Amino acid sequence: MEAKTLLNPRQLLTPEQAARRLAIKPATLAVWRCTKRYPLRFIRVGRSVRYDPRDIEKFLERNTESGQ
Repeated sequence: MEAKTLLNPRQLLTPEQAARRLAIKPATLAVWRCTKRYPLRFIRVGRSVRYDPRDIEKFLERNTESGQ
């Protein structure tokens, strides 16, 4: 019997989950993907689009302004 183990699996987010994290609409993410307006990385698996939560956090950090 073969043991099936996953080594450090990544929890990928759907566009809906990523949009909730960013407080925007999923359609906005679709526009960003098509126009490449913002450099938010995404992963395409067949027709499905997924986002790595680490990339969402990096995107938020890059786009945070100091407010001075």
